[in-house]
Amino acid sequence: MQADQQLRQHLLKTITLTDDQFAYVFSHFKPLSFKKGQAIISPGDEVDAEYFVLSGCLKSFYLNDALKMFILQFAMPNWWASDYNALMYQVKATITVDCVTDAQVLYLSSNDREKLCTELHSFERFLRLRTNKGYVAAQKRLLSFMNNDANGRYEDLLKLYPELYHLVPKQLIAAYLGVSRETLSRLTYKRKGS
Repeated sequence: MQADQQLRQHLLKTITLTDDQFAYVFSHFKPLSFKKGQAIISPGDEVDAEYFVLSGCLKSFYLNDALKMFILQFAMPNWWASDYNALMYQVKATITVDCVTDAQVLYLSSNDREKLCTELHSFERFLRLRTNKGYVAAQKRLLSFMNNDANGRYEDLLKLYPELYHLVPKQLIAAYLGVSRETLSRLTYKRKGS
């Protein structure tokens, strides 16, 4: 599917745009390609954009002082990624966004985002609703960590994002779930045995 049609379908799930309005919105996006393992945002970077994933998979993660990786998000096609704290507050990035696979994205600069929000109420509405859905998803994930053991978090992940398990290396799934690779192997084996 062409990039413009993919973005259009994504937007039209939430808002209504005329052909001219969509053409204007799309004119503010820039297509970019990244290779597997390539960083899009690194700690200390100034962040001036967010990325709409056309193909491939991105991950957003944080490395603590002990170099333990905490994965905040996987972004598959039709998902968005950035360091939103850095983007919103114009501070240096604290997380990394990189490519799990080769990826094609659409880049939307912060300035263009604000311009579109000012000029098109429907686009501002789309972003508000998308942000709300992202907040709800983050809250559900946090509650899952508070209420579920490793097996419960694993089952939740498989229910919500079954395609992720085949797309992402198992050590990254383990980091997302907050378990060791060995624990993930046991959970996988246990599930196959049931």
